[in-house]
Amino acid sequence: MGPFPSSRGNKYILVAVDYLSKWVEAKKLPTNNARVVCKFLKSLFARFNAPRAIISDRGTHVCNDQFSEVMLKYGFTHRLSTAYHPQTSGQVEVSNRGLKRIIERTVGKNRASWSDKLDDAPWAFHTAYKTPIGCTPHKLVYGKDCLDCEVSHALSVVLHSQELHILNFILGIPIS
Repeated sequence: MGPFPSSRGNKYILVAVDYLSKWVEAKKLPTNNARVVCKFLKSLFARFNAPRAIISDRGTHVCNDQFSEVMLKYGFTHRLSTAYHPQTSGQVEVSNRGLKRIIERTVGKNRASWSDKLDDAPWAFHTAYKTPIGCTPHKLVYGKDCLDCEVSHALSVVLHSQELHILNFILGIPIS
């Protein structure tokens, strides 16, 4: 996604979504080129292993020799979405909209701080219940909830005063 107004030298957000688990990864980047895309993918492969296939748009950052070398090395296929048909990569489009909405609500008028807020945004996706998979992406990927019940309960006591602010944020009600 991008380019956005520069925030700590970053202008782009690279988003990857696992179609099975609905796991979202988002990385802020100063440029959107083959080198940074390949580096991002290699970091994902180190954590989660390489997928069978990657579906992407037809951008020059993924349609190039460097990306093809990574594809051959890690053994995945590259499928291109149909031009002017965003439904092909619908899960990514939904995630992009969600990321934008979270960032817009958290940065307020100071748009220059969007890159600081991006680090927390994927957590909202990882811990949200997804009906198609019957659990949260975090539980599907790691086999357990993000927070243990005891820790969650202790945090709820500590964070009780913040509940109204969080609820207002989720509902989109301005916090005074």
